[in-house]
Amino acid sequence: MDENDYLSEQLPIPDDFNILEEPVDVFLQFEYLEQARNPKRRKIPFNDLEEAEAILMAKDTTPATKKKLMIQLAETDNVESFRLLERFKSKARGKLKQWTILALHESRMHIQTSLLGERQVFVSTGLGGKGKNVRFFFILKKREESEFTETQRRLVETELNYSFKNSNGEFEKIQFEDNFATGLFLYPLKEDFQPVFRAFIEECNQYGNFLYEGVIITNMKEFSVAEIKAFYPFTEATDNH
Repeated sequence: MDENDYLSEQLPIPDDFNILEEPVDVFLQFEYLEQARNPKRRKIPFNDLEEAEAILMAKDTTPATKKKLMIQLAETDNVESFRLLERFKSKARGKLKQWTILALHESRMHIQTSLLGERQVFVSTGLGGKGKNVRFFFILKKREESEFTETQRRLVETELNYSFKNSNGEFEKIQFEDNFATGLFLYPLKEDFQPVFRAFIEECNQYGNFLYEGVIITNMKEFSVAEIKAFYPFTEATDNH
């Protein structure tokens, strides 16, 4: 697996950190951070949390107003503000629900910082995670321009399960499509999973040398079949890169 095939940027992370478990679109995360850190952001006026809840729950309140109000609620270490965000999350849909997840994430950080007396470090990615593990999306490609045979499918899935059981990661799922396969796995943020994939591919290729060595791995999002075919042309020429 070439270094260029690993799309996730490795950054220094402290030993004590928390991971946002729910998947949230990375571009929505950028939007949230931009608004939250904007000193010129206009505040939504309210007298108490009952009034804030009325504004947040009202059907005629615009999404933009609800977003700004959630940021305000998240910026305090008030547990009741956190509970209000939780109540709204149960009713929110689509991007507003994801925005609420980010607000709850920030609110929890401020509450824990206040209670523990030390600043909390949270890590968020597009695909979320579990415990200290981050979720990753991967793409495997066959060397030949043909679909995976049933035998090859069983081999790939069996070897992936085995490889992750013998590491600190967790294999979640795989899906086969034409001459490539996609899937999800969890892996400790501070550990390198490349040796796991390298050994997995070497083992599979003992039975026909059918897998291309390059693997695309990202924690930004799950790519659709159409997106994959658009940015990763599956032709014989790929093997020469």
